[in-house]
Amino acid sequence: MARKFDEDELIEHWTLIGDELGQVAGKRGPTRLGFALLLKFYTRHGRFPRGRGELPDEAVDYVARQVGVAATELAFYEWDGRTVEYHRAQVRKFLGFRECTVDDAEKLAVWLAEQVCQRERRVERVREELLRHCRDEGIEPPAAGRIGRIIGSGLRQAEKTLVARVSGRIPADAAARMSALVAEARDEDDGEETPGEDGRALFAQIRTDPGNISLNTTREEIAKLTAIRAIGLSASMFADVAPKVLAGWRDRAAVEAPSHLRDDHSEETKLTLLAALLHCRQREITDTLVDLLIATVHKINARAERRVVDEFVADLKRVSGKENILFRITEAAVGAPDGVVRDVVFPAAGGVGTLMDLLAEYRTKGNAFRQHKQRVFKASYTNHYRAGLIELIDALEFRSHNTMHRPVLDALELIKRYRVETTHATQYYARGEHVPVDGVIPADLAELLHRADKRGRQRAQRTVYECGVFQTLRERLRCKEIWVVGAEKWRNPDEDLPADFEAKRAENYAALRKPTNADAFVNEIREEMRTELAVLHDALPRLDWLDIKANRKQGAIVLSPYDAAPEPRNLRRLKQAVRARWGVVPLLDMLTETALRTGCLAAFTPVGTRGEIDPAVLAERLLLLVYAYGTNTGVRAVAAGDHAHSEDDLRYTRRRYMTVPACREVARAIANATFAARQAWLWGEGTTAVASDSTHFQAYDQNIFTEWHSRYRRGKRGVLIYWTVEAKGSMAVHSQLLSCSASEVHAMVEGAMRHGTDMTIEANHVDSHGASFIGFGITRLLGFDLIARFKQINQMKLYLPNKGTAETYPLLDPALTRPIRWDLIGQQYDPMIKYATAIRLGTASTEAILRRFTRDVTHPAYAAMLELGRAQRTIFLARWLRDRDLQRETTAALNVVENYNGVNDYIHFGKSGELASNRREEQELSMLCLHILQSCLGFVNTLMLQDVLAEPEWADMLGDADRRGLTPLFTSNMNPYGDIQLDTSRRLALGAGPAEQPAGTPESDDE
Repeated sequence: MARKFDEDELIEHWTLIGDELGQVAGKRGPTRLGFALLLKFYTRHGRFPRGRGELPDEAVDYVARQVGVAATELAFYEWDGRTVEYHRAQVRKFLGFRECTVDDAEKLAVWLAEQVCQRERRVERVREELLRHCRDEGIEPPAAGRIGRIIGSGLRQAEKTLVARVSGRIPADAAARMSALVAEARDEDDGEETPGEDGRALFAQIRTDPGNISLNTTREEIAKLTAIRAIGLSASMFADVAPKVLAGWRDRAAVEAPSHLRDDHSEETKLTLLAALLHCRQREITDTLVDLLIATVHKINARAERRVVDEFVADLKRVSGKENILFRITEAAVGAPDGVVRDVVFPAAGGVGTLMDLLAEYRTKGNAFRQHKQRVFKASYTNHYRAGLIELIDALEFRSHNTMHRPVLDALELIKRYRVETTHATQYYARGEHVPVDGVIPADLAELLHRADKRGRQRAQRTVYECGVFQTLRERLRCKEIWVVGAEKWRNPDEDLPADFEAKRAENYAALRKPTNADAFVNEIREEMRTELAVLHDALPRLDWLDIKANRKQGAIVLSPYDAAPEPRNLRRLKQAVRARWGVVPLLDMLTETALRTGCLAAFTPVGTRGEIDPAVLAERLLLLVYAYGTNTGVRAVAAGDHAHSEDDLRYTRRRYMTVPACREVARAIANATFAARQAWLWGEGTTAVASDSTHFQAYDQNIFTEWHSRYRRGKRGVLIYWTVEAKGSMAVHSQLLSCSASEVHAMVEGAMRHGTDMTIEANHVDSHGASFIGFGITRLLGFDLIARFKQINQMKLYLPNKGTAETYPLLDPALTRPIRWDLIGQQYDPMIKYATAIRLGTASTEAILRRFTRDVTHPAYAAMLELGRAQRTIFLARWLRDRDLQRETTAALNVVENYNGVNDYIHFGKSGELASNRREEQELSMLCLHILQSCLGFVNTLMLQDVLAEPEWADMLGDADRRGLTPLFTSNMNPYGDIQLDTSRRLALGAGPAEQPAGTPESDDE
């Protein structure tokens, strides 16, 4: 279906100019119009249209007016035959293009192999590069089937070249060890069971995910890392291999059975795949060990704090009248200075029990609590975790660019050395040993560090010192002030930044639409702050919903709730009409209809080099798998349904085709198809705002990712799914799996920057959890608005644009605070742009980049980002407080994502909604398939609503309240339960949507 063009696009792309007018001269009627359209279409796309359906009606009318021929005459133009072939030849000659010859095709394949396919393996991206190159070379792109063959040849040539290069770098002894690794491995070792000690289980052990946070898991991961290092592969072996290519090899080796790796590949390919798997697993396991270190120290600390709190609460007794007791004791002591304490002080205090109560109360305050917690921490560490944690740091190599953290690294080396040179029974460090303390040992532990030995000498205790080092190391790791060699997530933070930033400085600033001059940037924000504060100050007397008062304990800002909006009157009738026309549709049928209309299943490509399943059979299996994961019913239950596919067939297809990136592409394809199918008279011209929020899912907890958190579901362990949902159309554009303690700020930024759909995001609505100062600062740099609904709006503060400007806004004075430090923003402007560029380009995950901006970091860019966030939040608050419509819009947008969360439980009903796997990939697939199913629901309901509302009886039926509340995400016409019956020939009678393409079928091979 050709999309609609606006007037500017018509003028730019469909106007006949200069010599083009001469080309249509001498032609008449439909021939004249048809040739003109061929010419303009080829000028823009570098190819000819496949038929009338690719020509927009607006473009046909516009060109027809220029050539003086009625648009209806195009119906008589022959799209096949000698005339159109002659016209195509004329167009090619005029524009300097030629048809693609056999020689051209071979050269194009070589060009792809050398210039594109060694860094990009996704077919769609390779096709885009090929078409662009054809245009540059003046070659008319061949037919779709031939393009596919050229791309396939390019990919194979690039694969052969890369495999030869990498395998040639593998030492002979390392190659022999890798071959031995799979020589005796059994195919039944699928990695789910706990491996034994025999060598045959080693390969399965390396491929397994980590268990829960425990000493056993730590030692298992150390054993894996040791085994991989023993292979002897160079860390730089894949330095010149694109990450996407490396990830593809890793995935192939991860899903193939050992027998296939041994027997189905050449020696070069086998070694390359195994080396890629081991290289990636080494980095992943290193990350896991860092995660375990951080989580274990937190676990010990949290348990110690709970225990001490319980003890202190039980012991807590408040003693009243302390001043009177003190007076009586003083009076008694002065009256009998030579008396015995028991005879003088105890009776004056009211007995020894009163004094004991006073002592207990004192101990619950100040350092006593913290020191007791440290004693409990030390006991837990010494009795259980000590050996494992020391083994862990001995397996890793820690680094830092900041000399401030050198003492921590020295302390780690000291602990490692004493592990080798002494036994755990050695209580103290040797006299004269340099034991770094400043910047290493927390203050509440420093007083417990030294203890007198048998000779009365003050010595540093090893266990106490180790406790302090691990606590400090945890905090430095979390903000990446200290990093780990050979890690991926916890790697050198400089590697997270674009290496060519300096060379492409102007280009990077332009991409963010930011001035290269720091003063210009600062002046722009400062002036915006002045304007917004002034407008709020002047408008405040007229705002009956807002008051700013002084001397209020609850906060200076008083914001009255707005009146409820009118209830929609016709939406219930509309949903009943939808149900009356189509009945209650099984969710599997909605999924099937969406796949057939959008062709989204084409995103599922084989992990290996070829697919061996018939496209129609593959499409059915993929539909069943998406339904199994999305509803959480599981593959076994779905395999028992009414279809011809066994459980083994489905599991094989899952391993070979169903990956996390592929599921994301499917969700994007459905979202884009929904945007294209929407009719503007009902949904408007589109929206640029999204709303983001998380929801909690219970999950298996024998892994390091699932966590308990007090905020969620009655103490159940689980994970978060963070949704980024279109603010008006209820279409999710991105989803993420997070731990319960993860920052929602980085998730919000990741969703806005990585959604990959056709939607342009200009604003993101969040609640308080996603609206930190860092969030406001980074979104300002990235170029979209952060719109927040604060839970404690009454306590918000407005920062001043300059010193001495408070008197300019007297009505705002109770809510005003200090001025912004513009000098800090100016000094760190370039580093902040560099971090924003890293997020824009995706050189690392948003989480990894924003780890530098945490409370425990001393990086100057962190302080500057905070100041920028304070300025931007002030601008937002000043605008939001005075704009009632923006307040309503924020609430409405967050209600949309809450409604989206409400549908989760209805669709994801299996196993009571619990994510029944300990594998991170399986949990992500469940999340993404749920995302796909909800997108299918929105897509089908969009078409249903458009069909119903197009009927005459519904003309002008919807009022403003109805249109405001209209959403395609309703479930009254959908049934996720019941028998699983798959029939791809059973279609829903729906109106026109995007161009249909049967799922899993290739494009035409017509030449």
